[in-house]
Amino acid sequence: MKFTVARDVLAEAVSWTARVLPTRPASPILAGMRISAQGQELTLSSFDYEVSGNSRIPASVDEEGEVLVSGRLLADISKSLPNKPVTIEVDGQKVSLSCGSSHFTLAVMPIDEYPLLPAQPQVAGSVDSQVFQQAVAQVSIAASRDETLPLLTAVRVEIDGDNITLLATDRYRLAMRELKWDSVSDMSEAALVKARILQDVAKSMTSGAKVEIGLSQESQPGASSLIGFQAGGRRTTSTLMDGDYPPVRRLFPETTTIQAIVERHTLFEAVKRVSLVAERKTSVRLSFSDGQLVLEAGQGDNAQASEVVQAQLMGDDIATAFNPQYLSEGLSVMDTEYVRFGFTHPTKPAVITGQEKADGGESTDFRYLLMPIRYGI
Repeated sequence: MKFTVARDVLAEAVSWTARVLPTRPASPILAGMRISAQGQELTLSSFDYEVSGNSRIPASVDEEGEVLVSGRLLADISKSLPNKPVTIEVDGQKVSLSCGSSHFTLAVMPIDEYPLLPAQPQVAGSVDSQVFQQAVAQVSIAASRDETLPLLTAVRVEIDGDNITLLATDRYRLAMRELKWDSVSDMSEAALVKARILQDVAKSMTSGAKVEIGLSQESQPGASSLIGFQAGGRRTTSTLMDGDYPPVRRLFPETTTIQAIVERHTLFEAVKRVSLVAERKTSVRLSFSDGQLVLEAGQGDNAQASEVVQAQLMGDDIATAFNPQYLSEGLSVMDTEYVRFGFTHPTKPAVITGQEKADGGESTDFRYLLMPIRYGI
């Protein structure tokens, strides 16, 4: 096998594919990256039995073939090379890499021991890559980081025709984002994908205008159900989690009797300032009245802070308290100029949505349900 490829193209593809490589591989062979040269194309692959990564790039192939080398070592070398064409050639049990005056020799790993990558699920539809990245970022903040509750570390992906709904909760907050996509089939399916994997995929799949998504629900014993993503020559799959996700949609109230509208960035900055004196596991208190919102944190002999911001209130005065981190994270993933709080009672969950103007235009594509402090979903 022998091929030549542009340094930047190789470095980017190797770096992307190396994301999948396990830090502590169950088998040494999983630390390898498979390189296949066919036609005028190079395919780089990695797999850890849960997630697979596959990147295709153009190359000038003199001799076709495939080889397995240490993925992290190749990634480190690729990033450090001078900006000149890279030539890689297999010579027996060694791989020779040349770039300008730089030369490296890598050991060949036994490719016949490397597991076969799962087949990419058939594409069910596509979605704008930037919209998908934003949607995943908005929802994944609410996924649990507690591995003792594995189901809650996942994002539930619901596909129903032309609609996709993403849901995540850690029992103290719930995020839901609805979006349209270009469906190629009248699919109605639900899947649980680990939030960290979905976040990584969404961030790294922005090289193309669209992200194509497919689901493979295997019925054979021992087979894994998969979700697949592809964009701009990059493909990745992930096994799905098994289990019954809690019926969290019902937590959103049908109506809210008290509503308040606040400028999002002003509130976000105020929460950050006031929460500086909020000790761990303590709250930021919010008191809504006609024309204003008072934020307070700290109490007793400890440090205290308060700030007043403008707010529109529809309904009775209301005072509640939230975890400042959860409130800040919810505000940070919105992109509207204003946010709307919907309340039913001070001790009941509040629904936060965005809107572009102070006098209307509420957007319910993204809804963030936040429990008052000292209460759990």
